[in-house]
Amino acid sequence: MHVVIMGCGRVGSTLARSLEDRNHTVSVIDSEPDAFRRLGPGFNGDKVTGYGFDQAVLEKAGIRRADAFAAVSSGDNSNIIAARVARETFGIQQVVARIYDPGRAEVYQRLGITTVATVKWTADQVLRRILPAGAEPDFRDPSGTIRVDQVPVPEQWVGQRTVHFQEQTQSRIAWIDRLGEGILPHRESVIQEGDLLHLVMREENAAHVFKVIDAGPEEH
Repeated sequence: MHVVIMGCGRVGSTLARSLEDRNHTVSVIDSEPDAFRRLGPGFNGDKVTGYGFDQAVLEKAGIRRADAFAAVSSGDNSNIIAARVARETFGIQQVVARIYDPGRAEVYQRLGITTVATVKWTADQVLRRILPAGAEPDFRDPSGTIRVDQVPVPEQWVGQRTVHFQEQTQSRIAWIDRLGEGILPHRESVIQEGDLLHLVMREENAAHVFKVIDAGPEEH
């Protein structure tokens, strides 16, 4: 992939290096030439001075051969304008914009521009770590219908087959973290002590799912 990034702050520079580490090509745009120092001496991509909503600057950064565009500067307005230019003028389908205002992020999400609302994301991460299991999911789809939760296995479920767990809780186990490794369950899989389940469920069923988990398995 070739990826164009607008903004060479901490997020942009980290993203650029991560993409290069995965053997993708990267062009980074920033209005301040000094910002490129964050990329370090080992960065092999293009550094373009200018504004990411300027079509000539985007052209110089290789937007016409780009597979994706990320607008992660410190300004909401600049990020949104640049994201729209990349999508609407140059036809880039994979466009992401960092937005600090959660309300505006939701509006642009509905317009088809993937947004990362920094403040909301950080607050959600804190909530997930201080609230009881099930109070706040790891992920909720944009429609609010489907959620994903991390659930440490209660003792009463150890030794139960995953298919029985799914049938009784009306949830699906997307994968299991076990001893530092991700495992995809199959029909013969058995829940073990220390497992961390990643559960997919409908939002409307969440209360039922966690009630059944707390109650333990029914006897067959």
